Amino acid sequence: MTTITLKINERSSYGKALLELIKVGIDEKKGIERVEGESPYNPEFVKMIKESAASKERYEVKDINELWKSL
Repeated sequence: MTTITLKINERSSYGKALLELIKVGIDEKKGIERVEGESPYNPEFVKMIKESAASKERYEVKDINELWKSL
């Protein structure tokens, strides 16, 4: 078995077309399977960022002086 790693720009028209071709051609019966690689990012860091984004609250500032007092 030969393993090939491709980096495809999903935003380019050629990259989109290539990804569609690969998706259509993936068939384990034909000997082609998709294997997801591991993320290069630290899982703890990814978890922290996702939690931060999920807990983001919006604040409405009505008076700039009140904002400075709260800090």
